Amino acid sequence: MGAYTRRDKGALGADYDMVFERLPRLKERRGQVAGTLSGGEQQMLAIGRAIMSKPRMLLLDEPSMGLSPILVQEIFSIIRDVQKDGVTVLLVEQNAKMALGIADRAYVLETGSIAMSGDAAQLAADPKVQQAYLGG
Repeated sequence: MGAYTRRDKGALGADYDMVFERLPRLKERRGQVAGTLSGGEQQMLAIGRAIMSKPRMLLLDEPSMGLSPILVQEIFSIIRDVQKDGVTVLLVEQNAKMALGIADRAYVLETGSIAMSGDAAQLAADPKVQQAYLGG
């Protein structure tokens, strides 16, 4: 589905290979109906589908929600790889430690308003953020 609107149909094979290389679990499940995949596999499928459209920006809303810690690590590793390819990632995530670990810039929202903003590393080191969100 992610490649449906692409005009460069000739490059699809290489892009499928790239997605399957990054997300080998999807290659194993390529014949399986999407609705029967696990939660983590469905998240990987959504990211893979988005990557196939060659986005300049990727919006992710709670990609780690409901996933096991191992799958959370995998999802964030994939997000890092996408960033390295030059794709801007806008991430909404309650797992502050993981989000701040991969972000360049961060915003802390409290009841719908921006409470803090700045460089992600600086926010991660802020005592208020550590106490409220990082268990420090």
